[in-house]
Amino acid sequence: ITAIFTDATDIYFARNLVNERLQAARQELPEGLTPTTGPVVTGLGEVYIWTVEFTPEMTKEGAEYVTPEGDRLVNALDKATYLRTVQDWIIAPQLRSVKGVAGVDVLGGYVKEFGVHPDPAKLAAYGVGLVQLVEALEHANRIAGAGYVSRSGEAYIVRADARIRNMEELAQTPVVTRDGQVIRVMDLAVVEPGRAPRLGSASSNGREVVVGTALMLQGENSREVAQRVGKKLEEMQASLPPNVIVNPVLDRTELVEATIATVEHNLLLGALLVIVVLFLALGNIRAAIITALVIPLSFLFAASAMNRLGISANLMSLGALDFGLIVDGAVVVIENTLRRLAMRRQEIGRTLHATERLVVAASSAKEMARPAAFGQAIIMLVYAPLLMF
Repeated sequence: ITAIFTDATDIYFARNLVNERLQAARQELPEGLTPTTGPVVTGLGEVYIWTVEFTPEMTKEGAEYVTPEGDRLVNALDKATYLRTVQDWIIAPQLRSVKGVAGVDVLGGYVKEFGVHPDPAKLAAYGVGLVQLVEALEHANRIAGAGYVSRSGEAYIVRADARIRNMEELAQTPVVTRDGQVIRVMDLAVVEPGRAPRLGSASSNGREVVVGTALMLQGENSREVAQRVGKKLEEMQASLPPNVIVNPVLDRTELVEATIATVEHNLLLGALLVIVVLFLALGNIRAAIITALVIPLSFLFAASAMNRLGISANLMSLGALDFGLIVDGAVVVIENTLRRLAMRRQEIGRTLHATERLVVAASSAKEMARPAAFGQAIIMLVYAPLLMF
């Protein structure tokens, strides 16, 4: 379910409103349904993607993998389940603590489960209903606090942890008592490892893998967040189970750096082309260089204004630089100045002194200031609506 707010609405204020409504709605929802809100991300928040997979020798036909817990994995389903477990319980929790990461998405593998398959004949023989079996499992897998104990000026927290940790504990869970005999889950059902139904899969080079995606918190710097995630994954590699590796698939840092390099190249090339074209058109190298100086000055003022107004320099805006529009007003002023200087030299029949050239240049710039300003204002008005989106 997607709730759409206006652009002016603060995202955290909107989340508070939604959470308030969800709290009221929980009372009317069926038991077992718990609505939650997603992370604060945008459509471009996927800054780092990686795969969790086995080393090549573990993917060969008939290769057997022994987990650190001693479990033997032979078939592809068990291996895919184990990769998903590593992603969900080792990698994802550590990445969520990285600054700027709002969440971690996972695709592929199987979520590990313990399956309890009741035997109707045994249930009937012991006089146990299916509801009793379900309630026994729910009550056995709990954790509760029991206050604290004070000793020597210190408080010791008392906690009853009855969570089921493995399949053996699940099978030994008591259900009812009959004639002094404890009837356990293993007496009523078959307990075996299982997998939850999955909605998608992922592969790399023809082998099934688990794909993880780091989602950037809205408003963060994508390059910095991607670098932190990549560094964290490198640190985690040493703590992963043997023969389990993490391979980067997409790193937003590479895209950002490539874009910046492209912008730098375009700036230099564009400035050189402007100088060459202006020199050919005006026939004066100094006038061409002066006109080209407008480019860095324009970027300086634009960047200062964008920073002050909170407008981001995203990939689209950096790729839409137009040197023709930037130097348009300067070309008009410079061309008029050259024309006025030439006319003045013809009038007096000699070369102008520095003071005379400055007077002519100032007069020429003043003459063209209003037309040039109106021309630039028209261009700004044309692009102004883009700031509304």
